[in-house]
Amino acid sequence: MSNPSSRVGTVFLVGAGPGDPDLLTLRAARLVMNARVLVHDGLVDPAILAMAPKGCRMISVAKQRSRHTMRQEEINALLVREALAGNDVVRLKGGDPFVFGRGGEEAEDCFAAGVPVQVVPGVSAAMGAAASAMIPLTHRDAASIVSFVAGQCKGLTDQNWAGLAGVGRTLVIYMGVATADAIAEKLMADGLAPTMPVAVVENAARPQMRVLRGALAGLGPLVSDNKVKSPALIVIGEVAGRGDMMELKQVLEAVQ
Repeated sequence: MSNPSSRVGTVFLVGAGPGDPDLLTLRAARLVMNARVLVHDGLVDPAILAMAPKGCRMISVAKQRSRHTMRQEEINALLVREALAGNDVVRLKGGDPFVFGRGGEEAEDCFAAGVPVQVVPGVSAAMGAAASAMIPLTHRDAASIVSFVAGQCKGLTDQNWAGLAGVGRTLVIYMGVATADAIAEKLMADGLAPTMPVAVVENAARPQMRVLRGALAGLGPLVSDNKVKSPALIVIGEVAGRGDMMELKQVLEAVQ
């Protein structure tokens, strides 16, 4: 990707997937391996960052709860500034850029400044976590509807989640570790059974992945007692228990 100063660069919003470099799309891998300017989130696996070529300028814009390297507005301005300077920019995001990745905000600011944008989708965290934990997000006998929500956002208690979880439905919660207790109380107050299966998938698709299972009423202690840390997703619904059965079957087959 050449950067002559007479041109406006392109911003590539690239999904890095849930962590495993093997889950990158071919186009994402090519862009990373040829990047000259790479702006990345904190949750992007180091093995993926290591694919960038020698001399690539790496800019971390890592975010943590209540502590950001850069505010989102500053990240948007950085992308625009680099592109207007003639640089093609690989903006590398965990999961998919348009699923809780704020890719829409970055694309809008780039377009407003006359900067071209291309979006390279990635395996979303929900899909990666479900596959790694053997949890079928849909199942003919258990769920035909899947909903994605953010568990860490303004006005959580005021949001209406009624009908998002329950019989025949799967609810996947991003960024819900810090608010697990409140999430469980909220859903049970909406009528969801305390015994509804839940699964917490930490570090999905990575060697250190953990899958913790339990019931909705015990979601808070499940997270706190096991010291779960981000990146982690919470899956709530009947399908959350099915993965446990499939994992057990795999273990039994392996020892036979």
